Order: sequence, then structure tokens, then C-alpha cells
Amino acid sequence: MAVEAAAASNVPQASSTRLLMTLSAALNAAVGVAASFVPHEILNYVGVSATPFTVSVIQLAGALYLGFALLNWMARGTLLGGIYGRPIGIANVAHFAMAAIMLVKLVLGGQREAVLLVGTLIYVITAAWFVLVVFGPGPTKT
Repeated sequence: MAVEAAAASNVPQASSTRLLMTLSAALNAAVGVAASFVPHEILNYVGVSATPFTVSVIQLAGALYLGFALLNWMARGTLLGGIYGRPIGIANVAHFAMAAIMLVKLVLGGQREAVLLVGTLIYVITAAWFVLVVFGPGPTKT
């Protein structure tokens, strides 16, 4: 009975973690696919010349994003605050928090493109969500 009560107390956190991991996997996959398959268009959109080096850097970033998408998709049923899910949670905190800080600096520096503003908002929300899940109070026991 104690095991059932403990398992039941983790249901809201487990569903929140699953939703977070699923959404972050989808976000990472979308960015990864775009960066992998349309790097010239991305570079053209931001006004950078498409040299072999810049194209390769964008495609490398795409590979990283796809790797993170697969990691998050495969770990979407794991509690991130637990001992086994903590490394995955910390990696996501680092990725989303560092990217959010960089994007906020761009916006505060005068960059006001709609795509950048939306991306910044998504990254800030996702970073905050990962921080709350990983460093929050964790599952409660009844």
C-alpha cells in the first residue's frame, strides 16, 4: 500500500516531466532538421554568407540538436529529479539556460526580429521549466 501511495504521488510530476521532455524533443528535432537540411536558407535569413565553413557549422549544430532530441525522446518517461534522470535534466538545464541567456542578450542588444523574440520566449520558458523540475522540491511522499 505504501508503494502504491508513493507511486500515486509521483503521477503529476511524472506527467509534467513527460510533457516537458516530449516538447523539448520536438523543439530540438525541429531545429535540428532545419539546421541539417536547409543551412543555406538559415544563413541567408540571418545575413551570413554561406561558405563551406558556415554551412558545416550550422549542420554540426543540427546534428547536436537531433542528438538532444533523440535523448529527450528516449528519456521522456524518466523522472528528471531522480538519481537516474538527473544527468539528463542537468544537460537540458545547461543547454536551455545558456541558450536563453545568449538569446536574451541579443534581444536586449537591439535585435527585435519576430523569430528571435519567439525563440527567446520559448527558450526562457523551457529553461525555467527544466530548472524547476531538476532543482525543485521533487516528488512528495504521503
